[in-house]
Amino acid sequence: MTELLAGRMSPQGYTHYLAMMREVYVALETVGDELASTPAGRAVVDERLMRLPALDADLAYWARGEKVAIESPAVAAYVAAIEATRDDSDLYVAHHYTRYLGDLSGGQAIGRILSRAFDLTDGQGVAFYDFSAVGKPKPYKDGYRERLDAMGLSPEAAERVLAEVKRAFDLNSAIFAELTRMYVRG
Repeated sequence: MTELLAGRMSPQGYTHYLAMMREVYVALETVGDELASTPAGRAVVDERLMRLPALDADLAYWARGEKVAIESPAVAAYVAAIEATRDDSDLYVAHHYTRYLGDLSGGQAIGRILSRAFDLTDGQGVAFYDFSAVGKPKPYKDGYRERLDAMGLSPEAAERVLAEVKRAFDLNSAIFAELTRMYVRG
């Protein structure tokens, strides 16, 4: 993300990043739909956060109708980790929190930086960072955290979720490392 925001990633690299994120969000939103009726799913799954339509809009802008092929061990590992949470919905929360709240926390700023770096206008190409559907981010994030607290996880379950948050962070970092090796301008 540092390289991207510093303008050292090519438009082709950013397009690849969006395609990578699309695969991650397909897994997040598919599994989220399946787990929506569980206590964990009810705590976090929210249609207003869904990113696939925004990612598709951004990919249409950046790829100009071309299909972006993704062969990424880092993405495959992350998707597999998300899909494995079907068997433990509490662990799904770790991935949901890491991605959606991470995007929500920095999304508007990242969108503005990218708009400047790539000379974008009218929000084209940066829909992924538009969370206007949730209203003001801080109250939304506060409510999200309250719902997490209300899950009433045992100390053992909370430790497992925390370990999965760390794993999700590492999986995200691996995607950025892979992308950096492929596309960062020197």
